[in-house]
Amino acid sequence: MEIFNLFIPATNQLATDYTLNKLNIDRFFHYNYQDSSDYKKRLIDLKSQPFMRNELADHITQFMGKYPSSDQVLASIDKLRQKDSVVVIGGQQAGVLTGPLYTIHKVISIIKLAEEKEVELGVPVVPVFWIAGEDHDFDEVNHVFIENESKLEKKVYPERVLDKRMVSDVPINKTICLQWTNKIIETLGETVHTKGLLDLAEKSINSSETFIDFFAHIVMELFKEHGLLIVDSGDKELRKLEKEIFTKQIKESIHITEALKVQQVELQNQGYNNGISITDQAANLFFYDETHHERILLEYNQEMNQFVGKNDSVSFTKEQLLEIAAEFPEKLSNNVVTRPLTQEWLFPTLAFIAGPGEILYWAELKKAFELFGLKIPPIVPRLNITLLERDIETDLNDLNLSVEEVLQLGVNNSKEQFYNEVKDNTYDHLFIQMKDQLKQNYEQVRLKTSNEYRGLAPLLEKNETILFNQIDFMANKIEEAQKLKHQVRLNKYDRIANSLKPSNYPQERIWNVFYYLNQYGLTFIDELLKQPFRFDGNHNVVKL
Repeated sequence: MEIFNLFIPATNQLATDYTLNKLNIDRFFHYNYQDSSDYKKRLIDLKSQPFMRNELADHITQFMGKYPSSDQVLASIDKLRQKDSVVVIGGQQAGVLTGPLYTIHKVISIIKLAEEKEVELGVPVVPVFWIAGEDHDFDEVNHVFIENESKLEKKVYPERVLDKRMVSDVPINKTICLQWTNKIIETLGETVHTKGLLDLAEKSINSSETFIDFFAHIVMELFKEHGLLIVDSGDKELRKLEKEIFTKQIKESIHITEALKVQQVELQNQGYNNGISITDQAANLFFYDETHHERILLEYNQEMNQFVGKNDSVSFTKEQLLEIAAEFPEKLSNNVVTRPLTQEWLFPTLAFIAGPGEILYWAELKKAFELFGLKIPPIVPRLNITLLERDIETDLNDLNLSVEEVLQLGVNNSKEQFYNEVKDNTYDHLFIQMKDQLKQNYEQVRLKTSNEYRGLAPLLEKNETILFNQIDFMANKIEEAQKLKHQVRLNKYDRIANSLKPSNYPQERIWNVFYYLNQYGLTFIDELLKQPFRFDGNHNVVKL
């Protein structure tokens, strides 16, 4: 492997300005992630905040007991118990087969930054991945994309979830899951690594009861030697540690929303869009109806002093909701606003690893954090990585295309320009002339028959349409023949696009890690983690 860096703008302007240090940091954040002295300040600030270290370590020990482990994982749990330890944390939904590549990139980012800061600061730094198991949008995590005859094909996991249950509560049928996964791996083509990948999938499925289990088994198998710890936000036992956190959020729910709204206006005044959509009545909490497996977003009605669900599906006084928080915290869960606050109270967070969209919504939370006397941790953009395979690099060189050009613009314009240069346009002109002449001739026939043979008009129109369709058919066949003549070169454009910019999306948002594990083996992740990644906002291109 070999790595080189490019600058590629983020998907939103604020994230781009943030990485370029063009943002007025003090308006939206408490620390500058690019200033090494701010991490030392963060350590000092964390010392004044109490944490349930042993309780959290005990929970993680229990939760991770059913997943692949190592001495490094056990060492990380021991580190977490130490009073001077801190964590680097980030999270993502539990996608099937780990979901898009950016999930893997986020875990790599967490581990690499933890390693870097432990050396730099001389304190124990633990990498933690937060699985967003409380999310209920199953359609966002139930599929992968494969390449089929040079086209993207979405493969959806066959079991359906019709209600709004948390992903943590979605069971898997092991037989169906194994059959589906094996078919996905089969489409990747057989290599010397395929058997090992099939064994990993089978072992993970047989050891799992839920989608969270399936996700966690694969992630820990890939990252266990690097001391990664994982938690599931939807785990009922973790909720028991969050009783006081929910209590604080319920008591201050209206003020949390007000603080967020004020910060959003500040962002708008600086010319940025808001990332969080929220109503003035938002309570920023969900109630989980276990009977109907439905996660219900709550709003707060001030006049009635009640927390109500959509269409009045549930209703609680503040006192009743506080009682639920104390006695049945597993019935409550966070939204995008309160989840960061929960993480902050649970973990001694040195830094949070964020994608571009997350950077935007964290910028909206500053005043909500200050409401509780907290500071937003340093928000570190996750590593943006593109994997460049050798044959794709050869195609790029053959076509005189740069990686930077493809990542920013795709290949459609270049491909079209090449084809227009080699295409014989004579045929287009001939077919246009043929259509014009035919149209004129039919118009003459139409005029001549309009009075005497008016009943033939529909037949004449139909006949004209048939002939025009036949001309289009022949024109398309000649177009196909011309493209076939240059197919070797055109295929190179398609291969490049499918690998680096599939359907004009970033590689990391479409492709899944299983393709690369099948091509390069289960040690592929270990090799990636050896690369000298830097958290400087640049895009990392890794040559394979």
